[in-house]
Amino acid sequence: MPEEPTPAALKALAADVLRLSKLLTRDRGELPAAYLNDAALRKAYQAYFLPPNRAKVRLALTELLLHPGELLRKDRLRVLDLGSGPGTAVLGALDFFSQQDHRPFLEFIAQDQVAENLKEATRIFSDQQHGYDAATLTTIHSTIDKVEARLDGHYDIIMLSNVLNELYAQDAAKLSRRTELMAHLLRTFLTPDGSCILIEPALQGTSRDLLLVRDALREQGFTVYAPCLRQEPCPALLNPKDWCHEDIPWEAPPLIHALDKLTGLRKDALKFSYLVLRLDKSSLSEVYGAEAFRMVSEPLVSKGKAEYYVCGVAGRKLITRLDKDASPRNQAYSGLRRGDIVVFDGLRDEGKRFKVEKGTRVTLRRGSHAK
Repeated sequence: MPEEPTPAALKALAADVLRLSKLLTRDRGELPAAYLNDAALRKAYQAYFLPPNRAKVRLALTELLLHPGELLRKDRLRVLDLGSGPGTAVLGALDFFSQQDHRPFLEFIAQDQVAENLKEATRIFSDQQHGYDAATLTTIHSTIDKVEARLDGHYDIIMLSNVLNELYAQDAAKLSRRTELMAHLLRTFLTPDGSCILIEPALQGTSRDLLLVRDALREQGFTVYAPCLRQEPCPALLNPKDWCHEDIPWEAPPLIHALDKLTGLRKDALKFSYLVLRLDKSSLSEVYGAEAFRMVSEPLVSKGKAEYYVCGVAGRKLITRLDKDASPRNQAYSGLRRGDIVVFDGLRDEGKRFKVEKGTRVTLRRGSHAK
């Protein structure tokens, strides 16, 4: 696709972007199994969806990098991208490691059922290595359920980006089948100190399905490294209206701005749900401690108070600060955002909710938008 398409080409691309967007959201029931076999949809994906999607893997990799066990500081990392499309998560991982002081040799293996996706992955990878010479890409043309025979050895990172929700989508037993498949793949191919990164759309249905798979895999002994600061069953599942997702501001390139104007869509943020799983007991709670909470909502502001939902070892609850209780000790409360990791010293537990009082110290341990 040229950098500056003609008005006619841009209009045609916008129509395909809108068609794909509808298939990925309101018309998900009509989404074909290998929808990127459609050349027009494939071009639309690369132009509009690939740039933000490749950026989404950064959060999970950043949180893995925070662990004192130096989980990613190896001389060589084998990275398996299942259902890779045109190499979306591979490119995101390449972007991430290109910006780190420690730059391991990266051996990427990308699997996809659409041959043209793999050709594009190879082309884009070659064009965008950013001078990162210590990286290779091998592609595997296969479906996920048949890829096992084509894999060898173990992998330090296994990634599935916007893939899990498409597996067994029309099967009444889809959740148990997804859980069974993930458990088998991780036990068979993940290194003992490796990590599996799952990224899913931020839709209510797909996010809740991810949480259900999370709980099922926890019951089988897997550890949730992130985003959760607790290993217990997910409390968001108790209310059928609740789900958990990220919403990170993102600066779109000019082509996406132009497509937004034509389609009425808006790509100004990275919206997604994610999960990092491990075989060992390493978790993000070892970084921040048992007293930490993650903010799991945007601020809910009403007259005289500001509220959020928080989640941690102590559970998922509403937290409130009355405007009259604002003080220098809790001033950080005013700027909190979804995804932030926070410690509250002197928090009042009122049963159904927490209350920030004048004397409560609010400490932002990590902002959700930190690099």
